[in-house]
Amino acid sequence: MKHHDGGITRSNLQFKLMQDGPDTSETLYLIDGHAQIFRAYFAIRGGLNSPVTGEPTQAVYGMTGMFLKLLTTFKPQYVVMAIDTPGKTFRDEMFNDYKANRAPTPPDLEAQIPRILEITRLFGIPVIGQTGAEADDIIATITRRLLNDPKCKHLNIRIVSKDKDLQQLLNDRVQMFDIHTDTTIDAAWLKENKGIAPQQVIDLLALTGDTVDNVPGVPGVGAKTAAKLIQDYGSIEGIYANLDKLKGKLRENLEASRQTLEVSRTLVTLKSDLELDFTLEKARAGLIEMAGLRRVFEELGFRKHITDLEALVNRGSDSTAKTAGDAASGKSKQAPARKDDADFSPSLFEAVAPAVTSDGQAEPSNHIRTPGLTTADDFAYRAIVTTGELDELVHSLRTAPIISVDTETIGLGGAMAMCGMSFSWQAGTGVYIPLRSPDPSQHLDQRAVLEKLRPILEDPTRPKCGHNLKYDALVFRHAGVRLRGIVFDSMIASHLAGSPTHGLDSLALSCLKHEMIPITRLIGLAETRKKGAGQRTMDQVPLELIVPYASEDADIALRLHEHFMPRLRLMGMERLAAEIEMPLVEVLSEMEFHGIKVDPAVLIQQQQVLNTRIVQLRRDILDKAQFDFNPDSPKQLAEVLFTHLGLPVQKKTKTGPSTDIEVLETLAELDGIDPAKQAVPRLIVEYRQLTKLVGTYLENLRESIRASTGRVHAQFHQAATATGRLSSNGPNLQNIPIRTEVGRQIRKAFIAEPGNVLISADYSQIELRVLAHLSQDPRLTEAFAKDLDVHTDVAAQVFGVPFDQVTREQRNQAKIINFGIVYGVSAYGLVRRIEGLDLESAKKLIADYRTRFKGIDTFLQACVQEAMDKGYVETMGGRRRMIPELRSENGAQRSLGQRLAINSVVQGSAAELIKRAMVNLQRRIDADGLTMMMLLQIHDELVFESPADDAEKNAAIIKAEMESAMTLRIPLKVEVGVGKDWLETK
Repeated sequence: MKHHDGGITRSNLQFKLMQDGPDTSETLYLIDGHAQIFRAYFAIRGGLNSPVTGEPTQAVYGMTGMFLKLLTTFKPQYVVMAIDTPGKTFRDEMFNDYKANRAPTPPDLEAQIPRILEITRLFGIPVIGQTGAEADDIIATITRRLLNDPKCKHLNIRIVSKDKDLQQLLNDRVQMFDIHTDTTIDAAWLKENKGIAPQQVIDLLALTGDTVDNVPGVPGVGAKTAAKLIQDYGSIEGIYANLDKLKGKLRENLEASRQTLEVSRTLVTLKSDLELDFTLEKARAGLIEMAGLRRVFEELGFRKHITDLEALVNRGSDSTAKTAGDAASGKSKQAPARKDDADFSPSLFEAVAPAVTSDGQAEPSNHIRTPGLTTADDFAYRAIVTTGELDELVHSLRTAPIISVDTETIGLGGAMAMCGMSFSWQAGTGVYIPLRSPDPSQHLDQRAVLEKLRPILEDPTRPKCGHNLKYDALVFRHAGVRLRGIVFDSMIASHLAGSPTHGLDSLALSCLKHEMIPITRLIGLAETRKKGAGQRTMDQVPLELIVPYASEDADIALRLHEHFMPRLRLMGMERLAAEIEMPLVEVLSEMEFHGIKVDPAVLIQQQQVLNTRIVQLRRDILDKAQFDFNPDSPKQLAEVLFTHLGLPVQKKTKTGPSTDIEVLETLAELDGIDPAKQAVPRLIVEYRQLTKLVGTYLENLRESIRASTGRVHAQFHQAATATGRLSSNGPNLQNIPIRTEVGRQIRKAFIAEPGNVLISADYSQIELRVLAHLSQDPRLTEAFAKDLDVHTDVAAQVFGVPFDQVTREQRNQAKIINFGIVYGVSAYGLVRRIEGLDLESAKKLIADYRTRFKGIDTFLQACVQEAMDKGYVETMGGRRRMIPELRSENGAQRSLGQRLAINSVVQGSAAELIKRAMVNLQRRIDADGLTMMMLLQIHDELVFESPADDAEKNAAIIKAEMESAMTLRIPLKVEVGVGKDWLETK
């Protein structure tokens, strides 16, 4: 599979390495992309998957590491990655069996190619591929051209590859370089190790053949024999001229292969005369887009690479960096990730307009336009700057079947001032209405524009579409307009359809074969922050630049609506999108706009209390250990626990004995240990809990309070989890601890405005109820139908005792296995969760559970079988999740796949239930003019704010809507609480 993109993405921070020194030291690094990608893929046994998206990532991870090493250690001024392209090559045309024996690309590797191409581009590395040729031919062509160019006689070439075919290119200026082992091969090495010259490599390869590529060769002739023949006779012609000197089977095989050897020689000879529109300047290393890379790394779970990237940037910023200031465009609102899946044309490189710096000067660009892709220049984009044009626009929008909407802001975030808005209602067209620009006389007044457009924007019956419309809805909300009628969001659609990335630029490239305008062409690049320079904001961009840029966004989003709707329909997710996911965009934008009031005084008071306790705990730990050490250092703690105190090691890591929370809790409860020594791990457990509460929650929450509102406006994300559950950040409210009383006290800081109260509505055991509905297990269904304590009832069944004789310990064990079964818990998992339980007892407990609840066991097996048969599982609403892990050769990966198959169906269906409830409730609030606001969604819980006088009525409405959101075989149950703060509602 071949991909190419040489563009510069929309990003809020960029970085460029500059090579110091004279031209005489210049080196071009030619990366054999195809070979490096395969090498990275097979380097990590058992595979690797993103903890966020679930997509396979081992090849992406390996390639990212290679790029970081290349840029950090070697700082190339010139670099190109050559890749193979789809379709047949000239070798296939001349020899039908060429590569006939090669296995197809593994599906999980093929799925990683777009990510690799995306990251390559973000690192500023140009990528080149050409139809009908292989990556080796591209490398050969570039090498030959530069060697023959008098202007490049100072240039050395390093081919980043181990492919033996490329040895034919070696000479005094060309080396092959294995970047993973820092091994260099040159002509001298070839002579010393194989006894041949680079020009003899072709004959050696022809003689030996290649079973992988199905190059015939001569039977019985291996590398050593071929090298000896060439050493003795110089070439294939020389061998046949002296054939009478050879004897036995070797001579017979050579005689029999005379006709096929010429074909073999042609197959292994690299084509070095491709018609590439290539110059050395077009191989110049481009901009390293730090924000884009960080965003992708976070999505893929590449924590180590984030650290390496920061080290690279910080090292370069001191002396050799070219950086840009923070971007001031709302374009960074688009979702993390992008997908690059473009086709190629024979002519790769084409010049495009340069970027513009903040001072208006042209900035040299290595932006590469790929022929075969459309750009903004191919479509009709214009500005709306007069009242007459605005009136015509209003008329067009009133009659449009669907309107695509986008906004530009002066800075990042939905609360930033609007710079302008764009619309499209016909594919290939778009308009931009500037509200702020360098010349106010060139555009209309914001208030006048919004009042003209308000009836359309706020009309819920007028369908709207866009990309990441939650952002735009917030921008409009802060401008005094509530965007209604959202029926399609291409970011959400791409997530539902299973696209590996969801950024607008990437979707345009992969789905529409369209290359979008990079933001650097508008806001430019600063020299360095140290010089006080910065990028200009979007209101400073001339209209001739921002009009096509902004209009393009609306047009592309409209065309993505046309692209994705048939796909969602075909995949059976049209109803899920129409009834739940797309309406939820408006709901979440309202939640983020309202936020929730947080009392900083309560947080400060809690922090002071906890800090006092933390100081005392630290003293007690050192006192009990009778050793001076840093409790925050895992290495020092391990030394104290296992060497100084002699406590038994529970498990080991690569760096030594583990001191994670599971180990500490085990040590704190072990029998037969000196109580004085055991006090240390027990105190450490509490110490860690409290320090995390202070640092992660109390301080972070206080810093997240918006000064203008006194409220925390967390962001909620629909396209971040594979199961469909919402996630949040800024801050992450999903992880507020509730298991300990100290953690629950944090909720006391979340308060209602004077005269109001908070209402908390929590689904009771929703995932177990969904499991009962899906499995139709009669025992579990009966327990819910009779409104029994389900954990006690399950304990009675599993342990074979009467309901009223179930012990607390038995109920707790049943509770753990009830919730664990949804996640595919194993016997080992139960041992870790249930104190005092051994492995054999855990196995028996699971076996007894499956025997008593056969319906559940049958359903769980059906989930796994569905994933095996189809490659994916489906929720009640039809959401699909691919489960490639089940086809892995690695046992651990297959076990993970089984757990994911079960968890995705149950948890995903439960997520759809609460989402549907949210949509229904918001519609009820709007339709009936209810006096309450939905503020938070935390797992299975919704939090509202209501006037105290209306609390009872509103609470009843919330309960009724949530319990009727879906019709299950068993009743839904919602527990509702009211209070002045969140803790009081519980």
